[in-house]
Amino acid sequence: MKKRVASVAALGVALFTVTACSSNSSGNAASTPAATLTGNCAQYQAYAGHSGSTVTIFGSILSPESNSLNTSWADFSKCTGITIQYTGSNTFESDLPVKVNGGNAPDLAIIPQPGLLQQMVATGTVKAPPAQTVANEANWNSAWKGYGSVNGTFYAAPMSANMKSLVWYSPSYFKKNGYTVPTTWAELMALSNKMAANMTGNAKPWCGGIGSGTASGWPATDWLEEVVLGTFGGQVYDDWISHKVTFSDPQIQTAMQTVQDWMLNPKFVNGGVGGVSSIATTTFQNAGLPILKDQCGMLQQASFYEAQWPKGTTVGPNGDVFAFKLPAVNPSISTPVEGGGEFVTAFSSDPATQAVQNYLSSPEWADARIKVAPGWVSANEKVDQSLYTDPIDQLSAKYLADPNATFRFDASDAMPAAVGSGEEWKAMVDWFASGKSIKAVAAEIDAAWPKS
Repeated sequence: MKKRVASVAALGVALFTVTACSSNSSGNAASTPAATLTGNCAQYQAYAGHSGSTVTIFGSILSPESNSLNTSWADFSKCTGITIQYTGSNTFESDLPVKVNGGNAPDLAIIPQPGLLQQMVATGTVKAPPAQTVANEANWNSAWKGYGSVNGTFYAAPMSANMKSLVWYSPSYFKKNGYTVPTTWAELMALSNKMAANMTGNAKPWCGGIGSGTASGWPATDWLEEVVLGTFGGQVYDDWISHKVTFSDPQIQTAMQTVQDWMLNPKFVNGGVGGVSSIATTTFQNAGLPILKDQCGMLQQASFYEAQWPKGTTVGPNGDVFAFKLPAVNPSISTPVEGGGEFVTAFSSDPATQAVQNYLSSPEWADARIKVAPGWVSANEKVDQSLYTDPIDQLSAKYLADPNATFRFDASDAMPAAVGSGEEWKAMVDWFASGKSIKAVAAEIDAAWPKS
């Protein structure tokens, strides 16, 4: 999923401006006859004819990730003359409804939660995608179209995919101490206990941070989701998303106890920082940094965390850091894989916006983004797989494309926004900060579920 936000609150970039034209009612320049594009620009001919237009995009992606986002469409913007103004916010989930309800919606929004997409569609302001974007959906697994749909109607094309089920570690630290990568949950817990016995000072087997602005708490929802999926499988997971299985039901209570024995265990956390409660105040961006100082053994975090390692950090099997697949709690569950993604949602239907929308749903744009964004994986099945040269991208693509995997989308992102990106996030922060009981935390989340 999710909310890969950094410390900068907003970033606006105008990539290219050409000769001004008359403006239409939406504030974009009126469409002009499409000039014939030549040379390298010829590949963008299908999007031509809107020179001088400006398309605004709003999302939760901030620097450093937003840098590659802007670079990915720079040639498109230069060749078509469409200026793309991207703004990111670490309060995106609360800001977008305010903008939409206040009549100040962006032309496009990059929404990482199907639950938030449902909330936006309910306002009546989301525009149907153009025909080419709909046609481009043939390039994705049908499940992704479902995540971008509301009540069976398709609204938002998937933009990216990410692998949540990873554990980051230092290969050199493991080698130095004779540790091997675990392949079962029992081995993972045995390794955690072994590390705890060997470590001194403030070093611990695990580190973590769930601070993320108004999205604080989301990493902890991932920990719970991983355990639910890896313990009970896809059906219970799906029923949990729909609230047929509640947070107070035995299965989820059992999963929460597993999380408590793991990431709320004072013997295990929070390496290089402090005790259990420090997880609530540590930002997710900084959570893994103690690994580089041998103060933390492991961090459970998604593939997109690669963008948070300091410049110069080597990522790979023999590098400063690498990752392995988080094992299933229950060995009978076939390769549980939790993933997230983002969906491009339109609040404007003017031609320039639709041209950008079409481009962002194409394999050509996905190829452009892959080239400039290590740690980024596309959900588009027609991307050039040889472009994945980054080892984490290759590892992620391996599991995301595994037909035998038990794949599910991030549960809190798929739940109603009032729960998944609302009360559950807050309750997770409270759980880690105050040590509130599992039963009390579950009851708070269940009480927030919409009545209809």
